[in-house]
Amino acid sequence: MKFHVMTLFPEMVEQGLHTSILGRAMDAGIISVNTVNIRDYSEDKHRHVDDYPYGGGAGMVMAAEPIAKCYEAIAGAINQDGTEAGAKRTRVVYLTPWGRVFDQQLAKELAGEEELVFLCGHYEGVDERVLTEIVTDYVSIGDYVLSGGELPAMVMIDAIARMVPGVLTNEESGETESFMNGLLEYPQYTRPEEWRGQPVPEVLLSGHHAKVAEWRMQRSIDRTVKYRPELMDGVTLDKKSAKYYRELLAKDAEDRQD
Repeated sequence: MKFHVMTLFPEMVEQGLHTSILGRAMDAGIISVNTVNIRDYSEDKHRHVDDYPYGGGAGMVMAAEPIAKCYEAIAGAINQDGTEAGAKRTRVVYLTPWGRVFDQQLAKELAGEEELVFLCGHYEGVDERVLTEIVTDYVSIGDYVLSGGELPAMVMIDAIARMVPGVLTNEESGETESFMNGLLEYPQYTRPEEWRGQPVPEVLLSGHHAKVAEWRMQRSIDRTVKYRPELMDGVTLDKKSAKYYRELLAKDAEDRQD
């Protein structure tokens, strides 16, 4: 899978992603991250890419033309690499607080793409006209303001890349991670069996796979109800887990009454 990042700070993205699991996946050729400096497409001799906003106001706005030319160069390279004429357009993600909130489902969806382009804004925003021209997806990683789109792009690339076959080893498999089934992940333990007076739950030492799986599901439900109860609305449970969830809710209701 190929990621293309349009940014004013390519070194920030490169340094943040070329390590650990993603760095190993890049070395193996499973994924690639192509950072493209928007300033390289400025026609200004000082490589300016921003200007004052029409209508007044604080800050500067990124101009449309350098971004459009940057995107056109990337799109041209994608086509030259073998994309057939008339093929589905490559998705372009603009990182913005007013976009769709990024979640595991969207990560899985985007992991199905062969190529993705990210536009990292900066300053007070981007000229609306170029957004209308090139962007297919507006995405937010949360309700807060950052200095630019580079960190959100890196967050998304990390989460998406983990879903690409071959990126994770069996030991790192993402199939049972948080949110994969809509629930938060169950508690994890490793050696020693007792640490500072706290033992590992006996069921995890039993070797009984069915009981371990049941314990993990129940702990996932416990954790989700406690920390992110709104997630339960979208979860499908088997009969045994649904019964446990109902009993947990009933117990919580009794405790509140007491």
